[in-house]
Amino acid sequence: MTKKSTTIQSVLSGDSLFGTIRSDFENISDHRQSGKVKIPLADALMSGFAMFSIKASSLLKFDEETKNEAVGNNLRNIYKIKEFCSDTQMREIIDPIDPEALSPSYKTIFKILEQQNGLEQFKFLGSYFLLSVDGTGYFSSKQVHCENCQTKTNKKTGEITYSHAMLGIAIVHPDKKEVIPLAPEPIIRQDGTKKNDCERNAAKRLLRKLRDDHPNLPIIITEDALSPNAPHINDLKEQNMRFILGVKEGDHKFLFSQVTKEKLAGTTTTFEIEDDGVIHRFHFINKVPLNESNQDLLVNFMEYWEITDKKTQYFSWVSDIEITTETAYEIMKGGRGRWKIENETFNTLKNQGYKFEHNFGHGYKNLSVNFALLMMLAFLIDQVQEIGCQLFQAVLGKKGRRIRLWKTIKSYFHTLSFDSWKMLLETIFYGFKINGFTILYE
Repeated sequence: MTKKSTTIQSVLSGDSLFGTIRSDFENISDHRQSGKVKIPLADALMSGFAMFSIKASSLLKFDEETKNEAVGNNLRNIYKIKEFCSDTQMREIIDPIDPEALSPSYKTIFKILEQQNGLEQFKFLGSYFLLSVDGTGYFSSKQVHCENCQTKTNKKTGEITYSHAMLGIAIVHPDKKEVIPLAPEPIIRQDGTKKNDCERNAAKRLLRKLRDDHPNLPIIITEDALSPNAPHINDLKEQNMRFILGVKEGDHKFLFSQVTKEKLAGTTTTFEIEDDGVIHRFHFINKVPLNESNQDLLVNFMEYWEITDKKTQYFSWVSDIEITTETAYEIMKGGRGRWKIENETFNTLKNQGYKFEHNFGHGYKNLSVNFALLMMLAFLIDQVQEIGCQLFQAVLGKKGRRIRLWKTIKSYFHTLSFDSWKMLLETIFYGFKINGFTILYE
């Protein structure tokens, strides 16, 4: 192993990243009166983070497991938690914390990854980074609620449904399975308002914060067909962000009719690429009006068909990136890369051990949101290890699937005491000895 790879291995390893998160948590101002503090705020937050990092099934289960000697030792040694808190104490301590206080940790981890050249493999269309944005819900109940819940009233019965959602964002690449989630934007009632929040307002906040956090990052935003409207595109332009946005004929009849007219006039371009039995057909035109109300807002339009013997798939996008026969294929890959926010992010959180839609605790103010942010932060750390930690990569390669790796880590975490995360992973990879007998786990 070279000296450079050793450095990357250590900085992007779990032990280093957990320590960084811990340091960030220690910088958050405690909302409690100092004389009444028994459990440090950083310990409560680190406990919440650890709960998601080791993929605990519930807050109550995590509380019970901290009483296990091995678990207690590992929480102290690996996550540097000094004072354990019960499930009730964790809820009470984390609930009042402003969610904005947790966002800097995402930026911190991003900067570390950037400094270690971990972002280079994500560059797209030259020097850009492709960021996929989409909303998702993670809580819904007709009984449990807090002051920040969104509400929906059944017009017939008057029954109220309470919910939480967030606007997620992640750096993706069409050719990579890993993603780099950035700080999501909660879709919640804003302070001093009685109206529901909406994805449109959340997007405006998200873009502004994203540019504040990363002023010089070359960004291409990719989103679904709900996004291409004049106010949102103007917001993207204001923040100096490029875009590849899905578009549907039913929502943009004027745009599609203009493209049809231009096609009849012979001013559009159509071409095909055949590769390994797949026909990639493109039809595009640059600088057409987005809609009838905003004819001064010009976009570049592209249709794409993926044709095989079994089926044909159709997609269409608008972009501010010039479309040519040289760039069309990559722009198409960028547009289709939008799905990675759903498949590699939301679906992973929901179905591969993180239990994104489980109610770990709702609280009265910010608990539900803060738990979602801590879970996403744990997911970010896992992704960074997949990108830059050779030991983690080797262990994941041995297990084959993430869900198998999480189950093995939980088993070891609850059985043996380790001095570090590195020691835990090495034990999984190499096996261990008990009274002279070597125990190997495959």
